[in-house]
Amino acid sequence: MNELPVYLPQGALRQGDGGVLWRIWAPYSDRVWLVFFRGGDRREIAMQPEGNNCFVHAEAHVDDGLRYAYRLGNNQDFPDPASRWQPESVHRPSAVFSPGDFSWTDAAWQGVSREELAIYELHVGTFTAEGTFAATVPRLPALKDLGITAIEIMPVAQFPGGRNWGYDGVHPYAVQSSYGGPRGLQELVDAAHREGLGVILDVVYNHLGPEGNYLAQFAPYFTDRYHTPWGNAINFDGPESGGVRQFFLDNARMWVRDFHVDGLRLDAVQTIYDFSAEHILADVQAAAHEEALRRNVRVHVIAETDQNDVRLLRDRDRGGCGLDAVWSDDFHHAVHALLTGERQSYYQDFGALEQVVKAYNEVFVRDGGYSRFFRRRHGSRAGETDRARFVVCVQNHDQVGNRAQGDRLGTLLPAEAQRLAAALLLLSPCTPLIFMGEEYGETRPFAFFCSFRDPGLAEAVRRGRRAEFAAVPAMQGEVPDPQAAKTFRHAKLAWQWPDGSPQAGLRRLYAALLAARRQWAALADREHTFARHPVGTRPGEDILVLERGGTEGILAIANCSAQPCVATGIAVGRRTLLLSTAAKRFGGPRADDDPLVPLLPYEMQLFGAG
Repeated sequence: MNELPVYLPQGALRQGDGGVLWRIWAPYSDRVWLVFFRGGDRREIAMQPEGNNCFVHAEAHVDDGLRYAYRLGNNQDFPDPASRWQPESVHRPSAVFSPGDFSWTDAAWQGVSREELAIYELHVGTFTAEGTFAATVPRLPALKDLGITAIEIMPVAQFPGGRNWGYDGVHPYAVQSSYGGPRGLQELVDAAHREGLGVILDVVYNHLGPEGNYLAQFAPYFTDRYHTPWGNAINFDGPESGGVRQFFLDNARMWVRDFHVDGLRLDAVQTIYDFSAEHILADVQAAAHEEALRRNVRVHVIAETDQNDVRLLRDRDRGGCGLDAVWSDDFHHAVHALLTGERQSYYQDFGALEQVVKAYNEVFVRDGGYSRFFRRRHGSRAGETDRARFVVCVQNHDQVGNRAQGDRLGTLLPAEAQRLAAALLLLSPCTPLIFMGEEYGETRPFAFFCSFRDPGLAEAVRRGRRAEFAAVPAMQGEVPDPQAAKTFRHAKLAWQWPDGSPQAGLRRLYAALLAARRQWAALADREHTFARHPVGTRPGEDILVLERGGTEGILAIANCSAQPCVATGIAVGRRTLLLSTAAKRFGGPRADDDPLVPLLPYEMQLFGAG
C-alpha cells in the first residue's frame, strides 16, 4: 500500500540557528535554482531534491529583507509562491521575513467569545486617509468605545498595485506592502489586543487574482474541472491536490500562529469545490483551532456564503464541516428591500415585512422553498442552531460595493430609516457585523476599485463592470472607473460626526444598542426571540413587534413605514420605555416627555419590564 505523501511547509523559513531554509514544491520542474539578489549582483544556486517533488536549500546568517526568486526549467525567474513579503510588487523578487522576531505584548489575551462578537468590517486602504495599518491603530479606541469587540479586516494578501479590495491577491502568505507589510499587520493586531479588540482576517481560498499569479508555473494549484466567477478554481480534490491542500492549510495556521489573528473569514465558500471525503473547509477549521489551542486562545472560522446551508456548521462526525459561524445574507436582503423598496436581482425574493419577521424567527428566509432569483429551491432550515453562529448585517463591503456607484444607506435612506435599520440589526439574536462608517451614516461611496498594471486587463474590468450593471435597470447609472485613483480616494471615510449632527445621533444610537446587547439579559437570551406582523393593522401600516427574552423581556414595536401610525391593539402593559430611535439624543425629533403615540415614521420603541 502506498504511503500518503507528506508535504512540509514552503517558503523562506527561519531556522533556530539564524539561518534560513528555502523549500519549494515544484512537481512541474526537474530542477529549480534559488536566485539571490544583492544590489546589482545575482547569484544562482541549484536547489537539492528533498523528495515528494520538493527542492530545498539552506543558508547561514541571512538577514531579513534579502531578495530572492526561483528559476525554473523554462529559465524564467518567479517570486516564491509562499513568499512572506513582497516589498516591491507582485512581479518582483520575494524578501526574507522572520515573523518570530516580533515582540508581542498580548500574552494575557485569550480572544473574544462567540457570544460577545460585535464585528466591524474595515478596508485598510480606505479606513484612513493614509490607508495603512499604522494609521488604523489610533482609531481603535473609538471602535472600542462604540462597543465593537472585533475588527474584521478585508483581505491583505499582496495584490497588484496599491489599490484593491483585496480579493485579487496573488501571494496568499505575503501581507500587502503598501499597507505596511507583515510587520505592520503584527503591530496592528498587537495594538488591537491591547485595546481589548479581536482581529478577524478575511482570507480568499477560492481563487487567486489575474495579475501576478504565478502558482500555476510550479504545481497544479488550479483545476479546469470547476470554475468561479473570478478565475480558475483551486484544485482541492484532483490529482496532486495533497500539496495544494497543505499549502492553504499551512496558510491558515500561519495567520493564527505568526499574526495572532482571532479568526478567519473565508470568502465565498460556495466556490470552494471539494468532493473529497473530508472537505477542505473542515480541515481549515481544524488547522486554525489546533494553532489556537497551542496559544491557548479562542479562534473563529467563519464562512461567507449565500448557500443558507447549516451543514457548514454541523459537527464533522455528523457529516458537516464544523465551522464556527456562517454569514446569513437573508437578514440584509429582507431589511434592505423593505426600507429601500428595491426589488432587482437577489432582492426579488424579498420586500415584505413578513420576510424580516422570518429572518428574526428562523434566520434563513430562503430555507428550502422556491427562490425566484435562483430559479430553484434554495437553502435549508437553521433549526435550533445557536443564533450566535449566524453573522448578519444591514451593510457590508459586498452589498455596498457591488452596486453601480457604491452607494451606502447614508445616501439611500433618510436618517430615521437608517436609525431603524441599526435597531433592527442590533436587536437580532444573531452576531452583528457593521461596515466601516455605517455607525455614523457615512455618505462617501465604496465602489469597486483596483490598480492593475496590465492595460488589457484594466480595460476588461471596466467593460465588465459597465456590462454587469447595464443588465440591472434599477441600478443603472454612471459606473465609476475601477482603475481611476479618484474612485479609491472617494471611498476613504470622512470619519466625522460633529456634535448635534444626524451623524453624531446615529453613532450614539449604535453605541447605546451595542451596550444594551452586553448589559440587557433579554438580549443575551438567543433562544427566546419572537417577531410578528400584527394582524389587523390598517392598510399602509408596516408594524413589527419583536420580543426578546420571553414575555418578561424586551418588547420592541417598530413602524417600518414612512407614515406615522398608531399601532392599535398592541399591549405594552406595565412595561417601561427604554429607548426610542426617534429620541433627540439619537438625532430624532422626539423629546423625552413626548407622548409615545403615534409612532413616527421609521420609529422603533423598546420597552422593558416595569
